[in-house]
Amino acid sequence: MSRRNLGTLALIPAAALVAVLAGALATAPSHADAHGATATRTAFHDTMRKLWEDHIVWTRQFIVSAATEDENLPDTEATVARLLANQTDIGNAIKPFYGDAAGDALTDLLEEHILTAADIIAAAKAGDGEAVEAEVAKWYANADEIATFLSEANPRNWPLGEMKAHMKSHLDLTLEEALARLESRYADDIAAYDKVHKDILEMADMLSAGIIAQFPSRFAR
Repeated sequence: MSRRNLGTLALIPAAALVAVLAGALATAPSHADAHGATATRTAFHDTMRKLWEDHIVWTRQFIVSAATEDENLPDTEATVARLLANQTDIGNAIKPFYGDAAGDALTDLLEEHILTAADIIAAAKAGDGEAVEAEVAKWYANADEIATFLSEANPRNWPLGEMKAHMKSHLDLTLEEALARLESRYADDIAAYDKVHKDILEMADMLSAGIIAQFPSRFAR
């Protein structure tokens, strides 16, 4: 917002100044409107956090269920179904702003993110180092696709470099978590999850703030 020269107010007749201020007051948002807008923004911020917290919670549950020495735990199939549903939820969350096609595209990219992570764990359990390396490369390439997709939707608020850094950090920390679990380093596993949690909330906040900034009229009341 530009600064005004206060000295020019002395040149405005008092009656005219009163009229200008009265007009501004009449068109300004009411206290109730401002409160409603704040509540709307807060609710959206919290919803975005919940979606991405679900993402890491159910990813962790899958890691715990699948990273056992022998067969997967009995809850693995149900856990995968819930985890994949979360990717649909995240895609649906952007549809009101970017359209159904964009939401579905994001869901597809996120589903690939999840399924590739599952392939990494399966390859690691099988002791197939080459397969692990190949799947990890695919996983990071997919992360760059997600970052590019999001940045193109909102380049002003989600710069590509920053978006890629967020996705890379998410993968780095999730890989650290999964490796610790596979190696039965449970204290390290828990510490890694705490880092994953903090990191994902930062990304969720970037996403919600970016949408609010790009579509301010949607959050005016």
